[in-house]
Amino acid sequence: MNTATNTSLPADCLDMTLVQAAQAIRDKSISSVELTRAALDRAHALQARFKAFIRIDEEQAMAAAQRCDALSSGAELRGPLHGVPLAHKDMFYRQGEVSTCGSGLRKNWVAPVTATVLERLDRAGAIQIGTLHMTEFAYGPSGQNATLGDALNPWNPDYIPGGSSSGPGIATVTRTVFGALGSDTAGSVRMPAHLCGVTGMKTTHGLIPVNGCMPLSASLDAIGPLTRTVQDNALMLAVMAGMDDLLPAHTHAYIRAAEQGTSGDLTGLRIGLPVGYFDRQLNAEVAQRWNEMARQLASLGAQVVPVAMPDLDAINAAGVLLTWGDVVSLHGEQMRERHHEYSAQTRGRLQSALAINERDYLNAQRYRGIALREFCASVFSRCDALLAPMLSFPAPRLSQVDVTGGAAMANILEEMTRLVRPANMLGLPALALPAGFTYNGMPCGMQLLARPFGESLLYRIGAAFQSASHWHTMAPPLRHAEPATATAAVTSA
Repeated sequence: MNTATNTSLPADCLDMTLVQAAQAIRDKSISSVELTRAALDRAHALQARFKAFIRIDEEQAMAAAQRCDALSSGAELRGPLHGVPLAHKDMFYRQGEVSTCGSGLRKNWVAPVTATVLERLDRAGAIQIGTLHMTEFAYGPSGQNATLGDALNPWNPDYIPGGSSSGPGIATVTRTVFGALGSDTAGSVRMPAHLCGVTGMKTTHGLIPVNGCMPLSASLDAIGPLTRTVQDNALMLAVMAGMDDLLPAHTHAYIRAAEQGTSGDLTGLRIGLPVGYFDRQLNAEVAQRWNEMARQLASLGAQVVPVAMPDLDAINAAGVLLTWGDVVSLHGEQMRERHHEYSAQTRGRLQSALAINERDYLNAQRYRGIALREFCASVFSRCDALLAPMLSFPAPRLSQVDVTGGAAMANILEEMTRLVRPANMLGLPALALPAGFTYNGMPCGMQLLARPFGESLLYRIGAAFQSASHWHTMAPPLRHAEPATATAAVTSA
């Protein structure tokens, strides 16, 4: 772990990065109890305003922090995340605990197993202070949840926080936790990272095991961390990656690549700017943020080159079919028997999925391999990584994606997944980075894409960009938050 960034710690312990917090605990300059208490206090203080949490596990978190400090006093550390408070989307199961998956249908559902990713984070010493808000069954990009109440964007509660990992985006940008897990089936890590102003990694399909995680689409689901910095993200991924418990040695390459990137030298790398599809109907301000980031990468030594896109409309359409087929296999029977218990927006999206037929689904599956080969041959033969927007327009207001919005709402939701879905369909890693703000004062992010298992390269580029920019250091002004009272959207264990 690089400790160079830890020489001057912020006055507020929650303003530290994850890397700084882990090092501070190792150095005994702060205790896990102190850090966890501060995180819990902020979680309670902000809950009524933004609804980041579904459940706050106060007693369990403080007990875990005390155990970590007891080990630290004997110079024993559980792992690289020893004593650091995190929280995760409420779809990562922990045996014996309720996991709502954002739905009233599961308000009393007790998980029979613990997710592999949570077991790995536990072994690394991390503390979980609660479970985070999400779109019902992770099926929707806006972050709205009519059953549990909408999660709200801390930069401006009139705007959406992005979904389906809304809680992870909110909890991370408000400096409540040092990192959070989300899932990404059609941008559900990247969209809240983009709209909340944090760093999010959609990992290569299959890099992180999904055992014990709520499925949405087995064909497309990927797990990834949301953090404040690229270095934090690399540290979280390093303890989670690999399909068995014998974590491969290359996972440490994530940390090394992020550290290398902090030098700010991208000499020899080619960054592709897509021509076609990603630049279609692009808002002028979003285009300006995109071009500014490209210029910044060029100033760091990268060669920025235009790259023509293959037929991404076909890839996006095939991704929709795969999602529909997998969703129907999971929810079809339950939809017929308990359809009234789904929220109206989720029910409407599920009813659209019922239109899928077996032939279209199988054809979409067959197309995946062909599409990936063609994409890599035409795109990554000309560049090492691709820089692209994630959303063609500035952050939408909550009113624009309300369930009563009819066709206009459906069009916005469809456009919210258009630029992010290709990475899921192709199984590519994609790193979301804060890249500025738009006219409405809302964050605007960009995504970097690479070949499958190219996470290390993305971390190198992303860390270099963050070494030369300040967008990832910015947070909404929350210093005068009023203490929260109990709300229907959260329970405290």
